[in-house]
Amino acid sequence: MMNVKANERTLPVSIEASPTQILKNEAIGELFPSGSWVYLTDVGTAPLETMVAAAKKLKSHGFEAVPHIPARRITSNVDLEHRISALVNEAGVSNVLVIAGEAEHQQGPYASTMDILQSDVLSANGIARIGVAGHPEGNTSISDEMILSSLRAKSDFAQNTDAQMRIVTQFGFDTASFLSWADSLPGLGIDLPVHLGMAGPAKMTTLIKYAAICGVGPSLRFLRKRMSALSALALGYDPEPALADLEAHLAANPASLIQAAHVFPFGGLKKSANWLDERGSWNIKKSLYLDANVI
Repeated sequence: MMNVKANERTLPVSIEASPTQILKNEAIGELFPSGSWVYLTDVGTAPLETMVAAAKKLKSHGFEAVPHIPARRITSNVDLEHRISALVNEAGVSNVLVIAGEAEHQQGPYASTMDILQSDVLSANGIARIGVAGHPEGNTSISDEMILSSLRAKSDFAQNTDAQMRIVTQFGFDTASFLSWADSLPGLGIDLPVHLGMAGPAKMTTLIKYAAICGVGPSLRFLRKRMSALSALALGYDPEPALADLEAHLAANPASLIQAAHVFPFGGLKKSANWLDERGSWNIKKSLYLDANVI
């Protein structure tokens, strides 16, 4: 693995995991340094009690738990208030990622991320650090025009409130197109910090599966081309070139909105954590992430 030089701009990184992964991993406290941001996924299979327990465990190890809040799976105003209150009061959560969720599965009054933001439930419970989703490769559920309009609305919301908002993107493999997307945002009236999603080290077959599930079409085509090379199939996906290219771009473009990388550990938490530790990202990330003003 590459050792990053101290004078290069090295991004802080976050990582995500399911609540079950956190609760079942007895060595979770050894995987990440204190202050690490660990996003807790919500795919509709874990009850609130499990999410709260996972957030509490992360906090007990000195980590920042960032639970997903899926708008379309929240059944009522009372449900939202109960969920946020439990995460804040029982687990000390102060940082969330609000996502819309599957378009065909709306279970209550919230159809979008903006509906959650405008409910004021987050601010009423002291949550000011809020991530929202970004889709550099588009989203099969909505048009590109709607995606752009939604991001503008969220950027405007941040300017008119005390919310410290950021965009956390879907993962992808075409680094150049992701960088172009992020750098185009200011010209489109969007000035939120960007945390660029990327896959951690994993088997190619595993990434093909997740790319298909998540609907990242261009990335899926990229991976299928890579699958034709026997060496790529045998060695698996190495994210180092993508992260190194991202850091080189930021060193040359210090005004970029990109402030962090967000790792999807499809090959397992330990494998991604070991990779980040070997390249030195964790050590630099620790000092940055403890300062909320950085991101």
